[in-house]
Amino acid sequence: MSKEQNVVNYYVLCNKLKNVIRTGWIDWKVQRERVESIAEHIFGVQMLAIAMKSEYQYDIDIMKVIYMLAIHELGETIIGDLTQFQISKEEKEKIEHEAVHTILSSLIDGEQIEELFLEFDSHKTPESIFAYQCDKLECDIQCKLYDQEGCVDLEHQEGNATANNEFVRRLLENGQSWSDMWLEFGQRRYPYDQNFMSVSHYVKDNSIGENFTKKLK
Repeated sequence: MSKEQNVVNYYVLCNKLKNVIRTGWIDWKVQRERVESIAEHIFGVQMLAIAMKSEYQYDIDIMKVIYMLAIHELGETIIGDLTQFQISKEEKEKIEHEAVHTILSSLIDGEQIEELFLEFDSHKTPESIFAYQCDKLECDIQCKLYDQEGCVDLEHQEGNATANNEFVRRLLENGQSWSDMWLEFGQRRYPYDQNFMSVSHYVKDNSIGENFTKKLK
């Protein structure tokens, strides 16, 4: 294939993510005119990374992080958005890595890009650890925003396998709101450092976004 065709093929494939709604929002029956796509999640997690680097002054290569986050959902162009409640981590990793290798095989820089993708998945370097925390926290912040809008009815979750997860169900039975449940889930399950944990607690304890948005108008 020509270079021109490789450029366009890669763009068209990634462009699909603009129209793929995040599975979690579908599972929880988020009621909203527009619900976040995978591409919008990628944008959101990159913006969160910029803010976290700014305010907490991490000693990391932020441009590497932004690049890493730009491609971290690349495999989902082929395998779709599979949640941790649908497939094991090991199985997802296997099919996702195969998909990413296939996607990048025709690009001149494909091997270099694939190495960056695998670094993100490793959670071993400072940049990949930081990026992973951003990826997880961004989802929970988005939950909070949807919850504040009243987009989720916990009384009507028929067929939602995630709602029947033992840990999730226990948090909800303890009176947690939908977003508070997810924020606490993240605080308990993900390897947040002190800064990410602090932001997560802030989001849980406060109404977010509204006052700041008003000031900008």
